[in-house]
Amino acid sequence: MSGIIEAKKQLVEQIADQLKNSVSTVIVDYRGLTVEEVTELRKQLREAGVEYKVYKNTMLRRAAEQAGIEGLDEFLTGPTAIATTTEDVVAPAKVIAGFAKDHEALEIKTGVMEGSVISAEEVKTVGSLPSHDGLVSMLLSVLQAPVRNFAYAVKAVGESKEEEESAE
Repeated sequence: MSGIIEAKKQLVEQIADQLKNSVSTVIVDYRGLTVEEVTELRKQLREAGVEYKVYKNTMLRRAAEQAGIEGLDEFLTGPTAIATTTEDVVAPAKVIAGFAKDHEALEIKTGVMEGSVISAEEVKTVGSLPSHDGLVSMLLSVLQAPVRNFAYAVKAVGESKEEEESAE
């Protein structure tokens, strides 16, 4: 009996570490999805660098308590799966929110961003944000625009000077 309890304690510690190290976590109810749909969801999450696991709610409650995350208990009912990542904050929300649009059976319960619990609506909002690479490219294009416009202006001035010189 003590072996089982020890194994459960280790699992709780593992989940707690996963929650602590995660920059973004999304908690979902996957009830109603077919095996093929769950397989497709797992594939999309894996490609985005997100870990997806199903745990017992009691284990998640204890792990959240150990990790210092408060406010999850009310969401830990029924079938529960968590998607976590240590890399891209937006990735779990983006993949799950996109998948939930096409598969109504997938219910977003809540999320945890950098230690704070967020609502399902906030998860969907985060999911609609561009990825890290998308944001970087947007920033670069904004920073590049003034330089590009300046280069066009200099070129136009140079061409007008050439026209004036050739007209004389």
